[in-house]
This record gives sequence, C-alpha cells and structure tokens, in this order.
Amino acid sequence: MRERLLDAAIDCLYELGYSGTTTIEVAARAGVSRGAQLHHFPTKEHLVTLAVRHVLAKRLEEFRTAFAGLPEGADKHAAAITILWEMMSSRTFYAWLELVVAARTDPRLRATIAAIDGQFVDQAHATALEFFAPVAGREGAFETVPLFALAMLQGLALDRIVWGSEDPRIGALLRKLTAVATLGTRVKPPAP
Repeated sequence: MRERLLDAAIDCLYELGYSGTTTIEVAARAGVSRGAQLHHFPTKEHLVTLAVRHVLAKRLEEFRTAFAGLPEGADKHAAAITILWEMMSSRTFYAWLELVVAARTDPRLRATIAAIDGQFVDQAHATALEFFAPVAGREGAFETVPLFALAMLQGLALDRIVWGSEDPRIGALLRKLTAVATLGTRVKPPAP
C-alpha cells in the first residue's frame, strides 16, 4: 500500500504539478482510503517528499546497474552522461522539478528539498567514485565533475522544456559535457 501511495504521488506531481497534487487525489489513484493514506503519510509535504526520495534512491540504483552492465570497451564517460540524461527525462525528474519550484516560495518545503538534494548529491558522488577515478594531476577537477555534470544536465533538462527535445543544441551540449567529464576522470578497472 505504501509503495502504491508513493507511486501515485509521483504520478500526480508529474501530471498535475505540486499545486494540483492533493492527498485525496493520491489516495484515489493508489486505490486506498483517505484514512489509510493519512496513516502512512499525514501531510502532503511528507507524502510527496518521501515519494521523491524513494524514487531518487531507485533511480540511483538503476544507474549503478545500467552502468555496471555496460559491455567491455564501451565509452563509459559517454554512457554515464547518456544514462543520466535519460533519467532527466523521467517522470521522477519532473516530479522533482515540481517540488523544487514549489520550494522557491515555501521555506519549510525548501529545507526538506535541500536535505534530500544534499543526500542525493552525496550518493551520486559516491557512485561516481565507484566507477571513475581522478586523472593524475587533476584530482581537484575530479571532485567537481559529478556535481558539474548533474547541474549541467538539470539545466539542460529545463532548456529542453523550452527548446523542445529535437533542438540540436541539446546534442551539442551533451557532447561537450562528455568531453569535460573526460578531463578530470578516468574509468576505474573492474574490481576483481
């Protein structure tokens, strides 16, 4: 039941936006009573932030699995950018975006979103350390590459809303981002 409520919250954020998402709508989409929904998630803020936290954790695991499953000889820098870019096209990303925009004018929500974002960035950085290592002499660059890549991809995802998904600037910027990622990182060999 809890999983259905979390999934329904993501669907509502994606389809209705933050302002249109209500706990009543989430309960209806999940096929549970309002009382059951309130038992698990007493407020809208609690429900939607836990839903996004839950899905971001799943997405991070999906990235790890997809990246670890790449064939030998694959361009891992380009693959990492491609996998992350695909994640920036998901319902989860747009649900997250709805919360970020709502947090701009809601200090309490902003504090919650900042905490979730901080944890996600830390986990994303740890994941980058699993697969990549610094290039000798460029250790400082390595520290910022994962954060830079996430920030660039999020900004590009916002531009895609305005420009459209077929705009040639998107592909050009993704290629540039891959080139930048290779400046400070090298692919780690697989663990024995």
